[in-house]
Amino acid sequence: MEFVKLKIADVYHITPKRFGDDRGWFMETYSKVKFEAEGLNFFPVQENQSFSKVVGTVRGLHFQRAPHAQAKLVRVLKGRIFDVAVDIRQGSPSFGQWAAVELSDKNGDALFIPRGFAHGFCTLEPDTEISYLVDNPYSPTCDGAVRWNDPAIGINWPAGAGSVLSDKDAKALPLSTAPLN
Repeated sequence: MEFVKLKIADVYHITPKRFGDDRGWFMETYSKVKFEAEGLNFFPVQENQSFSKVVGTVRGLHFQRAPHAQAKLVRVLKGRIFDVAVDIRQGSPSFGQWAAVELSDKNGDALFIPRGFAHGFCTLEPDTEISYLVDNPYSPTCDGAVRWNDPAIGINWPAGAGSVLSDKDAKALPLSTAPLN
């Protein structure tokens, strides 16, 4: 398992090793020991899965406020996504900055997003399924969102992004006015 730090502290692009033969392949997608060796104290308590039918579907930018803030480990089970983490830690030197990677079922890669970040993705293939492990249960009272296309953040979304949005995501506030705490 290879951990590569992205341009924002504590966000990692993770490439697991696949072991293949004529039957197919096997890969380890999470290892407490390997995460701890990288200095990441990530202990999942819940797994979530989402399915998006249409290319250009954007989900996010979502987060959980304290005391139910969540770190996430995101992987694609089927299809391909442009996956984004935005630093929303007030006082952080990288506040409002974003990092993104392309995840797919073919590359098997994952994105680790620590607590204090908003997360979103855009589907790049139809019928895309993602799975993500989280280290805190979902809490409706701590649920938050930041506008996916906030110009102050300036995410370089792929062409066609936002062709499908939930009502929640369409109405999300910009980072400057979203309640982060």
